[in-house]
Amino acid sequence: MNTQNKLLVVAVSLASVLSIAGCGKSEEKAPAPGEAPKAAAPEAKTTVGTTIDDSTITTKVKSALLADADVKGLDIKVETNKGEVQLSGFVDSQAQIDRAISIARGVEGVKSVDNKMTLKTTQTTVGEKIDDGIITTKVKGALVAESGVDSGDIAVVTRDGEVQLSGFVKDQSQIERATQVARSVEGVKNVINELSVKK
Repeated sequence: MNTQNKLLVVAVSLASVLSIAGCGKSEEKAPAPGEAPKAAAPEAKTTVGTTIDDSTITTKVKSALLADADVKGLDIKVETNKGEVQLSGFVDSQAQIDRAISIARGVEGVKSVDNKMTLKTTQTTVGEKIDDGIITTKVKGALVAESGVDSGDIAVVTRDGEVQLSGFVKDQSQIERATQVARSVEGVKNVINELSVKK
């Protein structure tokens, strides 16, 4: 390849990269003389950067919970949406709930903590734990098969046949559909819906 062709390839590549980097950005215009400045419209959609930040926060909160002797053995699910952390799952005591919330609030980037944790009411046998694991797997599978539900955004925990759904979904219809799907799974005694709509 001669020098001219190389320069052409570099120029086209650079133009492509710059056009991709500029995607989604809008140019703000100055108001016309005598016109009041327009207020910026609120950004409703989650960006790739926000999703990465939320994933980082989720990882940090999970790590902080695992590092704490009082809550490390608990099965606490952590979901994050725009800095709002949702904690869910079944725990032994109110002290563990309070401690988990305190730990999550102390993590950098966390704007607020939404407690969706539920207190365990009875002791569970090994057999019941296995049954609960099977129910959780069945519910997750049913949610994945349901086209109207973003199953990747939903955490599922089961205790004594009681299924807890948590996480952030697009709208109320997905919350209702996910609850219906979970209730239809064999072995599910009750569904605790702790899902929230993304802001």
